[in-house]
Amino acid sequence: MKRTHLPLNALRVFDAAARHLSFTKAADELAVTPAAVGQQIRALEDTLGVVLFKRMTRNLELTPEAERALPALREGFRNFEESVRVLQDGQGSKVLTIAAPRDLTSKWLNARLARYAAANPDIRFVITPTEGVPDFTQANLDLALVYAGEPEEEGIHGRVLAGPDLLLLAAPGSSADAPRIAHPADALAPGLTVGDAGLAIDAAAAGLGTALVPALLAAADLAAGRVVAVGEVQAGPHSYWLIAPTPQWRQAKVRAIVEFLLSA
Repeated sequence: MKRTHLPLNALRVFDAAARHLSFTKAADELAVTPAAVGQQIRALEDTLGVVLFKRMTRNLELTPEAERALPALREGFRNFEESVRVLQDGQGSKVLTIAAPRDLTSKWLNARLARYAAANPDIRFVITPTEGVPDFTQANLDLALVYAGEPEEEGIHGRVLAGPDLLLLAAPGSSADAPRIAHPADALAPGLTVGDAGLAIDAAAAGLGTALVPALLAAADLAAGRVVAVGEVQAGPHSYWLIAPTPQWRQAKVRAIVEFLLSA
């Protein structure tokens, strides 16, 4: 019989009925009706072309063929259980490897990961800096946070972490007309040039000019009073996305951290 045609559910019912020598007790164990157990056994006997039980007046007895088959069947179930455990151990690892831009990591992500780790002390994080969509296969990543448009790569699924809102920031008391600090997401600004939007926020807080940055990055510094927003919210070309290859969204650890970050 081909593996794809193995009547695994019926074999499970057979194992339970053989242990109890009772359809009623097997039904209690499996949370089904005795009639359902009987139907599964009859269907299995029809499929295999053998009789598995002798129906006695008050109880059941295994046929010699069923007696001989049971040890191998139970060993098979033990092997199934071990293979499932191995699969879960592999993807149930307590290590989460995440790629994110440096400025997002320092200004937003680190604080949230610290809260998540406090509630899940067995979790360990590996953070890899990235700009743009990383190569998940090469980097062995679980998840990436990117500042980009909607993912278009085949096999990559994403959820929006934060929209395209941009804020113009300055140190408290500074003028909105101060020179703008340039960074890769605002490269045409005429003033001081820094390596990323996080450094632009720090430069603005130091009084070196204004910085036009994603609102998500600015939240902690605004709350701390290091900078203030000057002018209206602007719409930027990109959003922050949580992305991963589609199969990885089935991993419990990926789903858990994504839901946490989306609610943080």
